Amino acid sequence: LTSKGVKFYSTSTRSSASPSGAGSLARRALPVGSMGLQRRHMSSIPATMKAAVIEKTGPAETMEVKEWPVPKINDGQVLIKNEYAGINFIDTYHRSGLYARDLPFVGGQEGGGTIAQLTPKAEELGFKLGDKVAYSILQTYSEYSAVPAAKLQPIPDGVGVDVATACVVQGMTAHYLTTDAHAQLIKPGEWMLIHGVGGGTCQWAAQMAKELGYKVIGTTSKGKEAVGRATGVDELIVLDEAPGTSFEDYTSVDVTKKVLDITGGEGVKCVIDGIGKATMDISIDSLARRGIFVSFGNASGAVPPFPVLRLIGKSAFVTRPKLLDYTENRGEMLRRSSQIMGWIKDGKLKVSIDKTFSLEEAAEGHKYLEAGKSTGKVLYKI
Repeated sequence: LTSKGVKFYSTSTRSSASPSGAGSLARRALPVGSMGLQRRHMSSIPATMKAAVIEKTGPAETMEVKEWPVPKINDGQVLIKNEYAGINFIDTYHRSGLYARDLPFVGGQEGGGTIAQLTPKAEELGFKLGDKVAYSILQTYSEYSAVPAAKLQPIPDGVGVDVATACVVQGMTAHYLTTDAHAQLIKPGEWMLIHGVGGGTCQWAAQMAKELGYKVIGTTSKGKEAVGRATGVDELIVLDEAPGTSFEDYTSVDVTKKVLDITGGEGVKCVIDGIGKATMDISIDSLARRGIFVSFGNASGAVPPFPVLRLIGKSAFVTRPKLLDYTENRGEMLRRSSQIMGWIKDGKLKVSIDKTFSLEEAAEGHKYLEAGKSTGKVLYKI
């Protein structure tokens, strides 16, 4: 029994020859194939768990909550008892089949909770049973997840598990978009256009861009105007909502003209665009000379192919980045995570948890996000 009252067991044997006496736990790892790797774990880890499973791709209703085996961990991994799982647009792309996955699979790629089981290599990284952590792997819409210890982000005191979970994909994505994806083609004091600042990821990105010294133009819908203004953008372009949704109707306002008016005809040095199909032309046409179009999402549909000559007007750049390439190793991941957590603790970054669904409401969570209703982070409470 630890000082926190948490019971754990070890699969190692007790040894009367141990220096601590007959009752101590032997710390040596046992060979694989005999009794397996030494693992320390909390009591009562079940054999099965509830999980939101996709057995065929399609609409939100194809995702079903059912009993699923609790994953086994290998050395270097930990087993997390999840408290929250983040809901992100990329999850809907996996579920719909836009991004192909082997079937069946458990949804999600963002989670946070408590270490319930760990292995010697995980202990070597300083982790302990009961530690609160956040992480990103495939398979988080579940009560338990097996996670490489190198992918864990410690949750500091004063930051809730829900807020930390929100940081893992949206926060980290916003961080690499505003710090590195633009390849330093924009400098502090220059203009950046960020679409959808009343929503999730770009609500983070707008705040980070301001903290980093950029001048920011945001776009948002009338229904999310207050959220957009709260990000502190320098200029906010407010659009009507598309019929039947909460998404911006990018045909309701001449966004490019407004951007050029704001910037004295020059355009912006960087566009951060998670909307996709509906904003591609606006984004390219809003660029300044040698500006960069950072396309990272498909909320309105995938960006269609276009000829490279489309960029010749202002010798523009384009990139289609993803988070994994900007968290290549543990050091880079922790550098981003620690800066984000620091901003949160210092009150420089405000995290909006918009809505929390139960895991049993898995389909409703996806529908809510896809309808464009979110004004912040959307989570499952596990």
